[in-house]
Amino acid sequence: GYIQACRGLMISAVCLGFFGAVFGLVGMKCTKVGGSDQTKAKIACLAGLIFILSGLCSMTSCSLYANRITSEFFDPSFVAQKYELGAALFIGWAGASLCIIGGSIFCFSIAENSNSPRRGYAYNGAASVMSSRTKVHNSVPDKTPPKHFDKNAYV
Repeated sequence: GYIQACRGLMISAVCLGFFGAVFGLVGMKCTKVGGSDQTKAKIACLAGLIFILSGLCSMTSCSLYANRITSEFFDPSFVAQKYELGAALFIGWAGASLCIIGGSIFCFSIAENSNSPRRGYAYNGAASVMSSRTKVHNSVPDKTPPKHFDKNAYV
């Protein structure tokens, strides 16, 4: 029975992780899907909560299985084959911890101050030095004012 519970928890952790990744991609500021920045922040917070739930499901499953293994290992009346904690459990605990940490980072991304607009930086042009070859061929000095480029000027 406990193996079925562990399987169910792991399958739910994988499904929640998938949906958390989808909501996380939609909630990022760099994507054009999802609406305004406030809506994206709410979607990112939802993705964080889903990742936290996924991590908790995975952590619960690994801990339940490890508890069963250790209780059977130290039970002197248990005569069947005894198992030890393997690398898969430690990887599961590490992955669950990363899911919980990543989900909390997603949840705290909503706390960014979105009231202040982003500052744009003006491009003043590069200060270039004319080489001696350019001076010989171009004797008329260039009197045009420096050009200001915006982000659309780059190709």
